[in-house]
Amino acid sequence: MTAPEISIVVPAYNEEGRLEDSIDQIFRFFQLRNAPFEILVVDDGSTDATCRIALAAGERLGKNAVHTLRNSGNRGKGHSVRKGMLAARGRYSLITDADLSTPLEELARLEEAVMGGPVRLAFGSRDVIGSRVEVRQSWFRENAGKAFNRMVRLLTGLPYRDTQCGFKLFEMESCRAIFERQRIDRFAFDVEILYIARKWGIRMAEVPVVWRHREGSKVRMFPDAFWTFLDLFRIRWNDFRGRYEPPPALRISK
Repeated sequence: MTAPEISIVVPAYNEEGRLEDSIDQIFRFFQLRNAPFEILVVDDGSTDATCRIALAAGERLGKNAVHTLRNSGNRGKGHSVRKGMLAARGRYSLITDADLSTPLEELARLEEAVMGGPVRLAFGSRDVIGSRVEVRQSWFRENAGKAFNRMVRLLTGLPYRDTQCGFKLFEMESCRAIFERQRIDRFAFDVEILYIARKWGIRMAEVPVVWRHREGSKVRMFPDAFWTFLDLFRIRWNDFRGRYEPPPALRISK
């Protein structure tokens, strides 16, 4: 079996209303690129038809193209991303939300940053020069996100404007070990991933992208926002306890 050039990891929880269309869009987009790829849908213990839709897509489009992984219960988006990324076989891996709020065409911007240079992790941002938010969230959610970002910068030292956009590209030889160290199962996993990468000296780029809010977010302002905030302290505690130390090969290379 030919190893894919790129793996697309799609965490999904109760996404029966849009998952089939999203998988078809992803499949068509990467099929036109004429390079081997795989789509990994990670069902986070959905209570609707999400898993059946993903499995049916594998039957229809080819099991080598669409793989379905399932968590034992609702474990969290961070857990789902970790599971998908550790199962990915591609040289590169893209994390994208099931709603495709960042259009797939924006991948070209991330690839420009990662391929052929020192950057090994590029992530989409809605809040840097060149980004464009075409459909906005509610005033409350948008400002809550900005307040969260200020807390991220204060508590973790990360300098980035937007850690939470669900569109990130990784060069896996350099970045796979990040997911072996990742411990946050909820929505702060994005912060944890970037925190580990920065600690290890992995070059990153925050890239402006187009973004369109889609209704049906699985983030509940309460209690998810509360737990996500507490997870920022967990990240610092994990670091203090030595849980983010780099693997020996990375230490040698530095």
